[in-house]
Amino acid sequence: MSESLKGRFLVATPSLRDPNFFRTVILLVEHGEKGSMGMVVNRPLPKTIGEAWKQVSEKPCANPAPLYDGGPCPSPLIALHTHEEQADMPVLPGLFLTMSGATVKDLVENSVTPIKFLVGSAGWAGGQLENEIQQGAWLLTMASAEQVFYTYDDQWLDLTRAVARATAAPNLDPKFIPPDPRVN
Repeated sequence: MSESLKGRFLVATPSLRDPNFFRTVILLVEHGEKGSMGMVVNRPLPKTIGEAWKQVSEKPCANPAPLYDGGPCPSPLIALHTHEEQADMPVLPGLFLTMSGATVKDLVENSVTPIKFLVGSAGWAGGQLENEIQQGAWLLTMASAEQVFYTYDDQWLDLTRAVARATAAPNLDPKFIPPDPRVN
């Protein structure tokens, strides 16, 4: 492995039919020789963090932030946010991850924004993700905090198109396009 993919989006290709990852966008928060971890950022669940909070606390919570299905691997409640002082780890410039219970509780109860709460994650053993990328299961693109928090109608489709445009653009050299396309 030459470079870490931490802080990038994995965008499932149309050929990836695994229901856990079909049409998903995953933010990689860890990537190294020992393995990788990410969260699906485009699968909102039909409840808010305030509604889900009733299952873990007797104290009412009115936080309206949506709760997201972060992936098929069990994990504690995860928060992606922009508040460095409450971070367990940086993910990319201006974006931080928190999983520690007391800090997540504080983020939930104080309705900090922007924030994305996720349950579950996605994980790969060392070399497994690289193999899946090589086999064409995933597209890679740089991520930004704005993209993580932006509410897309279809984030997967938008990113798939953006990656396709970025991939095709270097191969479209105008000097090879004839003035009259009929001679093409």
